[in-house]
Amino acid sequence: MQWPRAWERTYEPALAQVVAAILNHEDVHLLCHDPDTRSAAETALGEEGGLSSAVIGGEPSAAGFRITWHSIPNDSAWMRDNGPRYVIRDGQMTIQNWEFDGWGGAFGSFSTEQDNTVPEAVAAYLELPVEHVDIVHERGDLEFNGQGTVLLNWTVIGDPNRNPGLTRDAAVAAMETHFGVDTVVLLEGQPEGDLTGGHVDGMARFIDAQTVVVADCSEHSACEPQGADDQIYDTAAQLLRAAGLEVIRRPFATAVTYQGARFDTNYLNWLVGNGFVITVGFGDEEADAEARERLQEWFPDREVYVIEMLASWYAGGGVHCHTNDQPSP
Repeated sequence: MQWPRAWERTYEPALAQVVAAILNHEDVHLLCHDPDTRSAAETALGEEGGLSSAVIGGEPSAAGFRITWHSIPNDSAWMRDNGPRYVIRDGQMTIQNWEFDGWGGAFGSFSTEQDNTVPEAVAAYLELPVEHVDIVHERGDLEFNGQGTVLLNWTVIGDPNRNPGLTRDAAVAAMETHFGVDTVVLLEGQPEGDLTGGHVDGMARFIDAQTVVVADCSEHSACEPQGADDQIYDTAAQLLRAAGLEVIRRPFATAVTYQGARFDTNYLNWLVGNGFVITVGFGDEEADAEARERLQEWFPDREVYVIEMLASWYAGGGVHCHTNDQPSP
């Protein structure tokens, strides 16, 4: 994880809770831009995450897992998108560094140079080789089943502000070449309010190798049944079924208002780890509790955490977007 800098401090309470939850199951590596950022992180981890000074300093948590601190320059707290992709080829783990340009300029003009070099810094720490891929694409728009299938959104990778001139065939070929997959499902469309352009981690997620959960509008949601967003989700479900996958539709239970913006309670932006699942909470006790129960059904062998992350959601994403998981070799 890349800890938020001064302009992203509203994310800190939730991210501190995310770190505390992960430490029950895995080690956590925190990248800090500078000493001030680390100091802010330590404060938040103690006050919001409830971690002791010893654990914050690198001693094992009660479950035996540690925080490792890294002084690595970065521009933002969305490490899923600018961070490394890991591939294993012929038994060798390699880090891929795909280009990152700040979501095609969707949030205005700001520097992404440091974010774009984070994969190289991580590779240097892990002593892994780096493969550079000259295509702009965020990892939040990649959903793998681990058995040769990847889902992504053509509206994202085909965005002319990201990759002018890229064709669908070239995008599919890139997935096959760089990830070794044999099935590529290109979804399409940008739901209203999706600041990423339509990352797949807010639209469709695998719960096992053959089953995908796809969002759905409801009479209780901000998006309307049969409306434009619903058509995006319906078309995604059709494409996934045509690819031979089982599809579960998950209607939005309700909508919440934060900072004047109205959001559907979209719990798809979850993080799956070793023995746990963490998803975005929206501060609606009934909806959050129902989401926890549903995730427990889908992931019965994992502990489920629902952490309120409205400040992050308002800015464009959730727990999946803030984290970048390294596979075991």
